[in-house]
Amino acid sequence: MKDILNKTDIQYLVETFYSKALNDTVIGPVFKQADFKLEAHIPVMVAFWETLLFDVITYSGNPMLKHLELNRRVALKGPHFERWMQIWEETVSSEFQGPLAEKAVIRASSIAQLMSYKIQQAGHSTSL
Repeated sequence: MKDILNKTDIQYLVETFYSKALNDTVIGPVFKQADFKLEAHIPVMVAFWETLLFDVITYSGNPMLKHLELNRRVALKGPHFERWMQIWEETVSSEFQGPLAEKAVIRASSIAQLMSYKIQQAGHSTSL
């Protein structure tokens, strides 16, 4: 297997991940409840991962705020983040191998842990 080498690889990875995630019994319903628009989300996620993996600034936004907003509509719990991470790691490792593939898993794990923690903390405070 090859490593993640370019934007085309990221596009394939993101599309493959979402094809699994949308049909998953744990996190699929979250996307459905959130009125998720895949065709709009894929380019954003490709830019996000391109920025993280290749250090080129193609993404601008705040994923933490987006998920805090989402959590107000659809409760995001620890098992959702755990399942998201499991699907991401399985998708990466089944399609790619190398330093950037490893970086994609490590960065995703850090992001999932931080988001889960911040969303849990936001649920315990009276304001964001």
